[in-house]
This record gives sequence, structure tokens and C-alpha cells, in this order.
Amino acid sequence: MKKLEVLLALLGFLSMDWGVAGIAVAQTPGVTATEIKLGQTKPYSGPASAYGLQGKAETAYFQMINDNGGINGRKVNLISLDDAYSPPKTFEQTRRLVEQDEVAAIFGTLGSPTNSAIKKYLNGRKIPQLFIVAGASAFADPEHFPWTIPGVWIYSDEAKLYAADILKNTPNAKIAILYSNDDAGRDYAAAFKAGLGAKVSQIVSELKYESTDPTVDSQVVALAATGADVFFYQATPKFSAQILRRKHLLGWNAKTYVAATGSSLASALVPAGLETAQGINSGAYLKDPDDPRWANDPGYKEYAAWMDKYLPGANKSEGLYISGFNNAQVMAKVLEQCGSDLSRENILKQATNLDLERPMLLPGIRYKISPDDYRPIKNIRLQVFKGDRWWLVD
Repeated sequence: MKKLEVLLALLGFLSMDWGVAGIAVAQTPGVTATEIKLGQTKPYSGPASAYGLQGKAETAYFQMINDNGGINGRKVNLISLDDAYSPPKTFEQTRRLVEQDEVAAIFGTLGSPTNSAIKKYLNGRKIPQLFIVAGASAFADPEHFPWTIPGVWIYSDEAKLYAADILKNTPNAKIAILYSNDDAGRDYAAAFKAGLGAKVSQIVSELKYESTDPTVDSQVVALAATGADVFFYQATPKFSAQILRRKHLLGWNAKTYVAATGSSLASALVPAGLETAQGINSGAYLKDPDDPRWANDPGYKEYAAWMDKYLPGANKSEGLYISGFNNAQVMAKVLEQCGSDLSRENILKQATNLDLERPMLLPGIRYKISPDDYRPIKNIRLQVFKGDRWWLVD
């Protein structure tokens, strides 16, 4: 019996992965002595393909990490697959990443409907679903889905910012709203209406759209016909460009609030035509590279140098590159904090114990997550578009 026990102990000893400095760590799928494998899906095609730029940025950031020796002696292998912003495709690709590629964690998957499709699957298998690019409140639920953590602001907090500004500056306005018929859109709409309080009755029209719709022109025409003074909408960049163009063609001069999901300069405003975006309002938590106040800022200089080397020729002003840069930095910090213990349990533990400054976050905004509060960004600033760039509202 003693010989059998010794043999079993020896086999267990040999099966362990010996990491940095010879420290034995529990074997985790996707983790070897030289590699940490992560997986994600992004919409490199389909109706939200503009967001694919985030995946390119995250991949490029980890290339920089690897060029500099990796994290605690291990290179990061980020497998980024196209899901075309289709929830069934997201589920199929995520199962491939988990069951075939055997990634240690899922990182940075984009979209509320897509992340909703894989949330139960990943939590059931206790696989970290980290820093997803989706801010629906359902993703900041440590009680029911402890393995899922947002990587962006929570949409309901942003919507309340717009409602507060309306109550302050145009309290008697007639209001029209448009949003996607999914978790993200419903979150925005519910929080916006809650923020209006007793003034919610001033919403004269409320319309939705499906992410598979070819256009949202008919909805914008119907909302403009109400004569609303204020217009709030939530959309991906493709639909945001359509909304701004149609609104402009109709001569509808309502004061407009654009959810940050559709505020990208390069992916939404430029395709719409900058003349259509003058005076619109949105939320911000990242520095705008076109704002001269950041020209000599160390954080901006770090970002610009990285872009020049790893995404040469790409538009530094594109917010999707900045958000990918920011998100990848946070993931890298978590892996660094893990040290030699890269068990999924420790990855989750480190991801839920963060309090960070990041180079491209606006001053006063920190990236903070605790075990009982998964909201990474607790405040967001209002900005207005004038000329050819966004201006912070002080």
C-alpha cells in the first residue's frame, strides 16, 4: 500500500507544471511553463465589424508583451476568432476555444447579445470570462455569474448621465429615444427613463431596432415626425452613422445624446459626415488623442509610441484602438499579479482585486473592481462634438 501511495504521489509531482523559479503550479488548460493561452471572439465581419479594431489592438498589445519577454516568463497566445456579431456563432467559436484550443480564459469578447450567449456556459465550467466589451448590468453580477467581469463602463450609469444633463439644461423638452432590442439597448433605455424620474412622461416616442436590420432610417423618420426637442439613441457604429445622416437630411435639430457605443470618430462620425455630428453629446472615460491638452501627456505618449510600432499607419484617434489598448493592459496586469499560480481560481481572484490607473484613462478615473462590485469604471464624463473632435464638458 505504501509503495502505491508513493507511486501516486510521484505521478502527481511529475504532472505538475513547473513555472518561474521552479515553483510548482496546478495544471491549468492553456498554461504551460512557456505559454498562457487566451481566447476571444470579435465581429471581424457582420453588422458590428467596426469593433474588430479592438481585437487588432489587443492582439498587437500582447505582441508587444511577448517581444519584451512575456509575463513572468510566459508568452501570451491570444486566439481571436470572428463571430460576425452572431450569438450562435459566438457560442460555437467559444466552445472551440474552450474544448479544442483549451484556453485558460476568455478575454475581451465583444457585445451584449454575444456575451449573453456564452455566459452560462462559461460560468458553469468555471472559466474566467474577463473584461468583456459589454456594459449591460447583467454582466456585473458577482452573485449569480462570478466568472463574468465587464471591461467597460456600465451602460446604465452612462444613460443616467444624459438624463441628468437633460433635467439640468432642457427640463421641459419633448424627448425621443431609439435603442437596440437586446440587453444593452434595454439597459440604456431603462436607466435613461429612471434618470428622468417624474419627467419620464416627456418621452413622446420610443422605438427599437434589431441588430440584423439593414437600416434604421424608418425609425429616425418616425421619431423626427414627433417634433421632439431632445433625441437619445444607442447604436453600434454602423447604425450610428445611419442615424446621424438621416437626422441631418431631415433637418431635425433636436439636441442629441449618443451612447458611447456609437460615438467612434473614425467608425461612426466620419462615415456619417462630420457636419451631421456638430453639437451631439456623448460619454467619455478615455483621453481623446485629438485634444491638444494631452499632446505632452506621458500616458498619451506611451499609447502613441505603441501605435507607431505595432499598428503603423493606423488612426491614433480611433477610440476602438484606445479601448483595446486599455483592455489588454488590464488583462496583462491580472496575469502579472497571478505570478506562478495561473489556476483559473487565482486568475479570477486577481481580476476581482484591481485598483489601477491606466495611461489613457481620463484624470480622476480609475479602473477598480472588487469581489462585490464588478463595475470597472465608476464615473464617466460628458463630451460634445464640435468641429472635427470631441470636447470635454468641464
